[in-house]
Amino acid sequence: MINVLVADDQELIRQSLQIVLNTKEDLNVTDTVSNGQEVIKSVRTNPPDVILMDIRMPKMDGVQCTKIIKENYPDIKIIILTTFDDDEFVFNALKNGASGYLLKGVSMDELEEAIKTVYSGRAMINPDIATKVVMLFNQMANQNLKVEVDKKIEAHITKTEWKVIEQVEQGASNKEIAKNLNLSEGTVRNYISTILDKLDLRDRTQLAIWAVQAGIVNQ
Repeated sequence: MINVLVADDQELIRQSLQIVLNTKEDLNVTDTVSNGQEVIKSVRTNPPDVILMDIRMPKMDGVQCTKIIKENYPDIKIIILTTFDDDEFVFNALKNGASGYLLKGVSMDELEEAIKTVYSGRAMINPDIATKVVMLFNQMANQNLKVEVDKKIEAHITKTEWKVIEQVEQGASNKEIAKNLNLSEGTVRNYISTILDKLDLRDRTQLAIWAVQAGIVNQ
């Protein structure tokens, strides 16, 4: 069972998400709150596995709250859920440790899949903003957000794994990677999990940032 905390300043959205997510066999909504301060209070009492975090909330917004939660509860996964397709929000949410970034227009099935994806340790980026995220990775690579990997470890990456890394750097989804490399989606997921373990990286987001910074192309 995956325990989910819903944080949104609109009561209708909170109630709707709670009702729908609780109908899913593997999901359980532990609490619904309206701002970042209430998120922190709720987490202290009953830590969830995943937080659905709205960006624009009163008292404390989702970006600031994400930073505080990840600093104090690094194992909690956070999906930023918003109607605002905004560069600054995307950048700061990912920089502060969010594992996913979805627009509120996604279907409930897509949201369920996103929750399960980040719970398993992978990142989930809405396809509508994947290209923008790739552009942001390039911006991050030129700033002070460094993702370091031991050069000796790189020697243990196989040729196929390098191809998968290159696809991740380009913002491809698992489905797209599978198609491009003639692999099954399950195999792609296994490759990414193995790569993260080898490079000691937290998630797909860190992998993409590192790949951009290191210039990982056509290895």
